[in-house]
Amino acid sequence: MDEEQDQWIRVPVGDDAARWATRVRCRRVLFVVHNVTSATRLLDVLPLFHDDLGVQLLATCTGSSAFRSGVADLLADTGLPVLPWEQSLATPVDLAISASFGGELGAIQGPLIILSHGIGYTKRLATPSTEHRAPSTEHRAPSSDAATLSRSAPPPVFGLAPDWLLADGVPLADALVLSHPEQFERLAAACPEALPTAVLAGDPCFDRMLAARPYRDRFRRALGVGRGQRLVLLNSTWSPRSLLGDGNGEEAGGGDDALPALLPRLASELPADEYRVAAVLHPNIWHGHGPGQIRAWLDRAGRAGLALIDPLEDWRQALLAADVVIGDHGSVTYYAAALGTPVLLGAAPLDSLDPDAPIADFIRTAPGLDARAPLRGQVDALIESHIPQPGPMRFTSSVPGEAAVRLRRAFYGLMAAPEPPGPALLLPLPLPDPEPALRTAPLYVLTRVLAGPEVIVTRYADPAREPAGAGDAHLAVHEDTRDPGQLGLADVVFRNGAPDDPRFGPPGRWAAEVLDRHPHCALAAYVTGPSSCVVRTRDGALLRLTAGAEADADPAVYASAVHAWLAAGRTLAALVEDGLTVRTGSTDHHVVVAAEADGPTTGGTRQRPSPTPADRNTAHANGADTPRAGRRSPRTGS
Repeated sequence: MDEEQDQWIRVPVGDDAARWATRVRCRRVLFVVHNVTSATRLLDVLPLFHDDLGVQLLATCTGSSAFRSGVADLLADTGLPVLPWEQSLATPVDLAISASFGGELGAIQGPLIILSHGIGYTKRLATPSTEHRAPSTEHRAPSSDAATLSRSAPPPVFGLAPDWLLADGVPLADALVLSHPEQFERLAAACPEALPTAVLAGDPCFDRMLAARPYRDRFRRALGVGRGQRLVLLNSTWSPRSLLGDGNGEEAGGGDDALPALLPRLASELPADEYRVAAVLHPNIWHGHGPGQIRAWLDRAGRAGLALIDPLEDWRQALLAADVVIGDHGSVTYYAAALGTPVLLGAAPLDSLDPDAPIADFIRTAPGLDARAPLRGQVDALIESHIPQPGPMRFTSSVPGEAAVRLRRAFYGLMAAPEPPGPALLLPLPLPDPEPALRTAPLYVLTRVLAGPEVIVTRYADPAREPAGAGDAHLAVHEDTRDPGQLGLADVVFRNGAPDDPRFGPPGRWAAEVLDRHPHCALAAYVTGPSSCVVRTRDGALLRLTAGAEADADPAVYASAVHAWLAAGRTLAALVEDGLTVRTGSTDHHVVVAAEADGPTTGGTRQRPSPTPADRNTAHANGADTPRAGRRSPRTGS
């Protein structure tokens, strides 16, 4: 015990804390963290204690979760004093706040309030061990013995059963926060002894999303969603029966491994410039398997443009920005439905849910993803015909916008302390860091050249099969592609970088080197910013492409349009004189084309000076220096 106590903190709590602390008469509020998932809900309510000089905030981790990774870093980021669990049990506090039932919560010396870390209590979970009050609260599938018993008696609902709520027949918590009266009804039926502790206080997580709705367009821009694009958000809770789960464990009851088939379909069926694809994965996936493993599993999808959303900071913003969610039976998918976002269910294990919970009704009625039908048709049809169900919005919180006021009142009531004089306010959702869609996987590009000048461009990032569609095809490859062999096949080679990056030299020089290095390449493009790029053609012309004020496509698509224009035998003079309209889907992007001053090149074949329009027309008539027509079936691979 003495060795354990060597790890105990001495300030602002401890045997001699009064000797070292500056404020010694503060009430103590202890945040009890089970894992990263539960900690996110505690972070939602932490600001309710801001500006109260009479409160000392503390944190601890129960150590009872299987998902311990990430907790220490998260607690360190809060900047709060962190007590070892044994010290937290030995330290009297004025209030303890938990968002889970894990750990020996009954041994805490002070009033205890428990919040939900999802949309109320909805999932079934096998009865915890009765040998100690430290059940693991992961919603895992029951063991084989428990599964045998469950055939006659299904597992109780986590958070609403006596096994979770009572200790020696007495409620474990002094207050149990619920978000809707329907939860009171289920609690009364399952554990009437705990009903007097129930407090209707809404959902602070949902309230933060509701307050951020006016900033949806900002969130979309931050996530790299352009005009005319649709954001398809993949969402998975954890467990073998989730969207990411392989569904093949005996404990999971079998099922399909959906994601390996879904990911290549996203690339093959959804044009890269018309759809942005992102994924929100449960923190238990990240911290159970490891962030490096998640990135390894999804590496090819990431190089094709899949954005992995931070599961702690940015998932709510992504949910607000989404046009459609492909999800499962987890809380985040239900939040999407509550926000009115169309949902396609890629996994839906009803037997793991409380049949009386609203989410079970939603899972029964929501459309499911058809693995045999075209994906784009399903996505577009759902978005265009969607009528939000009223249930998810109604049952997520019966008091939307009131969680801050109600929770602070409950917290200070349990401490028998007056609330601070200012209003109870949650923090607004922060604007995510910009995350443009950087695709280093080869791009299969279909083009149709119209008069105007105008070019219709449809790009697919690393499709598993040749996409359907009319037009000439060419291959565009990022210089940082994982498969350098693709550069030798590319019609267009491009990269992103600052125009003054000394590693590459001026964009014109870089482009000349690329054309010398890859004889098959007809055009090299250096993307210098979100709206511009510098391109060099095989005949030596150096051009700057600059999008108009409303254009927001990937500038590499403008380079492909120029290549298609020249491959069709059209002239640069028309582009320089009239500019270029590039159409992706139903969106037009107006691009100014200007001749760029050419500096000296180094190495390789010296580039010829750009010919005059008359010279170029003569050369094209003679068949010289004419860019090759696009190939119909460029070979792509990662």
